Amino acid sequence: MCIATIVQTASQSVGMFIGARFLIGFGLTFAANAAPMLVTELSYPSYRAPLTSTYNSLWYSGAIIAAWTTFGTFKINSTWAWRVPSALQGLPSVIQIFLIWFCPESPRWLVSKGKDAQALKTLAYYHADGNEEDPLVRYEYDEIKAALDFDRTVVANVGWKSLVTSPGNRKRMRIILALAFFSQWSGNGLVSYYLNKVFDGIGITDATDQLLINGILQIWNLGWALFASFMVDRIGRRILFLSSAIGMTIFYTLQTALAGHFQNSGNSDSAHGVIAFIFLYYAAYDLAFTPLIVSYTLEILPYHLRAKGFNVFNFAISLSLIFNQYVNPIALDAIKWKYYVVYCCWLVVETIFLYFFVVETKNRTLEETAALFDGDEAIDTIAGHHADVNEKGSVNEQSLDK
Repeated sequence: MCIATIVQTASQSVGMFIGARFLIGFGLTFAANAAPMLVTELSYPSYRAPLTSTYNSLWYSGAIIAAWTTFGTFKINSTWAWRVPSALQGLPSVIQIFLIWFCPESPRWLVSKGKDAQALKTLAYYHADGNEEDPLVRYEYDEIKAALDFDRTVVANVGWKSLVTSPGNRKRMRIILALAFFSQWSGNGLVSYYLNKVFDGIGITDATDQLLINGILQIWNLGWALFASFMVDRIGRRILFLSSAIGMTIFYTLQTALAGHFQNSGNSDSAHGVIAFIFLYYAAYDLAFTPLIVSYTLEILPYHLRAKGFNVFNFAISLSLIFNQYVNPIALDAIKWKYYVVYCCWLVVETIFLYFFVVETKNRTLEETAALFDGDEAIDTIAGHHADVNEKGSVNEQSLDK
């Protein structure tokens, strides 16, 4: 990503610029796949869901920097109008290069490679101030070993084929693929990538106004996404997903109605109403589809399938973005605001799907959550492990929430 940033900043042609963007995407794929899994698997149990949700919500911190940098540079009468934003995007990668050496390996990865002592040491360091005999540390360590042994010896849950061979895994993949497409096909793709076309359609054509609204919108999004991140274990995943989908449906429908009214009447109040409902729509979107799509995907996958399932999730997002890139602008140019109606109907479909298929996972460990999809045998295995640990006096329920 650092090399690609240098190439993009120094680009002398469109081809060179596009090639640099390709390299950035290639490098980003590795970081985007590894980082949330490490956060999920290393976090203290009671902080895992909020921290992983916060990870994805902080996407908006980058969006804020990008939005306000372009707002500040777009009037520069030289190529530095785009070279400055291009150069700044390399800063996080530079920081990552220096800090990655201080990051530990996942304890689950260490156990899976037979490095049990190192795994126990890592758990103790991050969850109990280095005390390897802490009840919570022993509980987590034993639970990880039990879950990995179950996956490895009982269900052979280790290959790509296993993503679809069992009912539990098919249920997982149905949810994961749906969330991937929903995250990009909820109407957000129009505002995220074609905000200028949306604003042109309601008579806001000044570049300064468009960039200013975009910058404020990113700050608004970050606030709502962080709020939802800290509510995931208090409110629960199902309520957040359903509230998000219902809110998006209502606000997007009202946005569509006002956009149509503006096209027919030219009333500036309708245009202002569209802007207001874009902000309200994104508040609803950020309740679930910013913080939860990554954390929920990772927590419902067992360890041996977590990386594979997350790769499928990211691949599905890439496919959905192809649609957004090549269909949305053509449809907007062809039928204007009427294209919004398609997403209004699709949001209803999303709401119905989420109601019937999303499983509540709040206040569970990773191993307990994964076992929800694998039937009674997996649940009994984890429950039996809990009973064994409790008989030894190693841990109780309060330890997980301390």
